[in-house]
Amino acid sequence: MSVLVADGERPREGGVDRKVVDVAVGVLIRANGEFLLTSRPPGKVYEGYWEFPGGKLEQGESVEEALRRELQEEIGVTIAAVHPWKVEMVDYPHALVRLNFCKVFEWTGELHMHEGQSYAWQSLPVSVEPVLPGTVPVLAWFAENS
Repeated sequence: MSVLVADGERPREGGVDRKVVDVAVGVLIRANGEFLLTSRPPGKVYEGYWEFPGGKLEQGESVEEALRRELQEEIGVTIAAVHPWKVEMVDYPHALVRLNFCKVFEWTGELHMHEGQSYAWQSLPVSVEPVLPGTVPVLAWFAENS
């Protein structure tokens, strides 16, 4: 698996032996093809950058369990079926991250940004910026399949 290096000129925290952080990422897609992007909350690394919502897996959690928990906590929706899609390794200065992207076509509840973030329904080309480096490949995958 190839690794996307973000901000390669910056030093890596934890050096070469740092462990991989697994993250569940939800690609929520409306019937019209629009997908949901959210901004990174205040106080977090890459604050204000746009990404697909999700978060770290906790000890013993599957990707699907983490995605269900994170989307409920972060944006207030309960998701139906989870469709595992792609996996991307991203080497950020602060962490080595394995992004487990899952498509979600059905959910219940109104969007509510619990962490002070913003959200935007988007189609290609996206109109929000800056986009988090780990999100860029997903936009390319959408472009390939459109």
